[in-house]
Amino acid sequence: MKGGVYSILKAKFLINDDAAKNWQFIIFLIVLALVMIANSHNYEQKTYRITELDKEVKELRSEFVDRRSELMKLKMESTIATKMEEKMIFPSSVPPKKIKVLKEKEKGFFEKLWQ
Repeated sequence: MKGGVYSILKAKFLINDDAAKNWQFIIFLIVLALVMIANSHNYEQKTYRITELDKEVKELRSEFVDRRSELMKLKMESTIATKMEEKMIFPSSVPPKKIKVLKEKEKGFFEKLWQ
């Protein structure tokens, strides 16, 4: 056991006759480690981007609600009346009347003949 640990510490397995297999395995492990590191880095970037987008969505939603409430206030009749009074336009005191347009009945062939 003592000789095995000592030979591993001296890295004799890299220079002996079967070293080609060992080097291939070591290179495979290095490439695998690099792929894992790149994958985890990519995953972290995506999670940061997702959190940023979530914050932006919340901000935009709150801005939308604020704008909608402002619009509702501006559309109120009292608000419009006060703004129009500044331009000397006042609301009518007479309520509007509904106008109905009746469509004339189309005359038939015989009715046109007898006129």
